[in-house]
Amino acid sequence: MNKSFLIGATTGGALAVVVGAGAMVSHTLMHPAPRYAEVVQVVPLTRTVVSPRRVCRDERIERTRPASDTHRVIGSIAGALLGGLLGHQVGDGSGRALATVAGAAAGGYAGDRIEARMQRGDTYTTTVRRCATVYDRTVRSEGYRVRYRLGGKTGTVRMDHDPGQRIPVRNGHLLLNAAQPS
Repeated sequence: MNKSFLIGATTGGALAVVVGAGAMVSHTLMHPAPRYAEVVQVVPLTRTVVSPRRVCRDERIERTRPASDTHRVIGSIAGALLGGLLGHQVGDGSGRALATVAGAAAGGYAGDRIEARMQRGDTYTTTVRRCATVYDRTVRSEGYRVRYRLGGKTGTVRMDHDPGQRIPVRNGHLLLNAAQPS
């Protein structure tokens, strides 16, 4: 092989490498790789959690005691006796008998009404425990959906924190867990 050819080829190859490297350095200096991606939109992602819990409270209630004489016989008989006795005091002869019967009937009715009112008024107060299930709603953060712009292109990524106005970039990739410089 020719010695001049070898020297020329080697020199030409070295020159091509130097020129190519210089062009790359020049391009890199004139168009540096972006250090940050611009954040276009941040949307909080949330989830609503519904949790049941039991709530109890004591409530005071007034109740009517159960009547021992549900047909109010005692009141009717006592009223009839008293009414008959009073009716017997009125008049004489057949008028007295009629007044006694009328007094007994009126007294029986009045005794029934009086006993009914007394039974309704015979009350007591007790405490009753009332429970209900209530549902608590809690909104929990699930992260953020972030739209960004990097080198004229837009993309979307999910993050566990709000990145602010920009996301750090290294070698063309987002650094999603990097702390933001202030």
